[in-house]
Amino acid sequence: MTRLNVDLLVLASAMIPVDPPGLVIRDGYVAVEGGRIVSIGRRSSMPPVSAEEVVEGRGMVALPGLVNAHTHVAMTLLRGLASDRPLDEWLREIWRVEAKMGPEEVLDGARLGILEMLLSGTTTFSDMYFHEDSVARAALESGVRAVLSYGMIDAPGWERDPDKTVKELREAERFIEDWHMAGGGRIRAAVGPHAPYTCSEELLRASAELARSRGLRLHIHLSETRREVEELRERAGEGPPSYLDSLGVLGPNVLAAHGVWLDREEISLLASKGASVVHCPASNLKLASGIAPVADMLREGVNVALGTDGPASNDSLDMFREMRLAALLQRGSRLDPRALTSWDVLRMATVNGARALGLADEIGTLEAGKRADLILVDLRRPHLSTQRDPVSALVFSATGDDVDTVIVDGRVIVRARRIMTMDAGEVVERASRAATRLASG
Repeated sequence: MTRLNVDLLVLASAMIPVDPPGLVIRDGYVAVEGGRIVSIGRRSSMPPVSAEEVVEGRGMVALPGLVNAHTHVAMTLLRGLASDRPLDEWLREIWRVEAKMGPEEVLDGARLGILEMLLSGTTTFSDMYFHEDSVARAALESGVRAVLSYGMIDAPGWERDPDKTVKELREAERFIEDWHMAGGGRIRAAVGPHAPYTCSEELLRASAELARSRGLRLHIHLSETRREVEELRERAGEGPPSYLDSLGVLGPNVLAAHGVWLDREEISLLASKGASVVHCPASNLKLASGIAPVADMLREGVNVALGTDGPASNDSLDMFREMRLAALLQRGSRLDPRALTSWDVLRMATVNGARALGLADEIGTLEAGKRADLILVDLRRPHLSTQRDPVSALVFSATGDDVDTVIVDGRVIVRARRIMTMDAGEVVERASRAATRLASG
């Protein structure tokens, strides 16, 4: 048998490749060379291996790194702001404080959010914000994988500013030129018109053309609240999905965040266009926006990913919490324990997220040829130690605190719950000072 000479060998008591669904490899291994998985399977069938580094995951389960498909990561600095107000009031207060945030504040907030995500098992995130160069800088230096978009707004309150339209598009193009495929491809750019109610028709059409011409994802908020849907119907005579489709926006490159207020016809439209929806259950509940019809979307063939939204509307970037909440919401609201299974939710947080970001050929599952983005979760913790179903344990019992090891692109980023690429103490201190300045300003 041919000997494998590899950079990294990961051993674990159990491995969940995610594809095919239902497969759990007991006592498994993953061999990594050049940032890619070159071999995976049971240790009993492992070929002779010489590895420069070995990660011993005894008592742990290995799975693909989690994909947070929608967030505004620098909003770590705004946690608790206007926390008991409906979305429109909350947004006004958020925007008031955000106006005081410069590139350094966004950098401090992004570093804190990325630190939190890496420590809790997220290896890829999709972000939309202003001063997005700062988010890209934080992602590049931390080792995380990211799909980033400059958030464009040219018509707040439905009133368009033509000069703003040109300026926003120019900034989006500049961001793409500067950051797309940075870090050896770890950083990707996307096009980010904020929402149908904050972007003019002109900006939405131009955004769609820019995304298509560059082969990029288009990241947008969609049907998050009943009020925005009703207002658009009054102004345009149709709901957000049909409106975007009439402008030539909808397509397989669209990443639509929320999708709370979708009817069956709109779900069918999204499915027919191949658009992905990102479910953000905690944010939707905190802002009392509603419960997205996730089970209906999956049944109709919509690719549904999972996200936290910004930490100001969630207060957490822990994707394990999001998985649990997503499953419980669909089951409880439908009185059906099969409405969203453990495997459904795990796929939403991994391979569905990868597909939504256009990265399904690179990440989202553990298989030979894919980038080595994986995590180890410690099953020896008291609340996990008696679980017999590792997928159920991950969805219903685990939290981000149970993540022991995080590997991105074959590089160990977190080892024994210690971040290797960031000074955690300094990150927390700088973000705390920035948050205090914003609160007192």
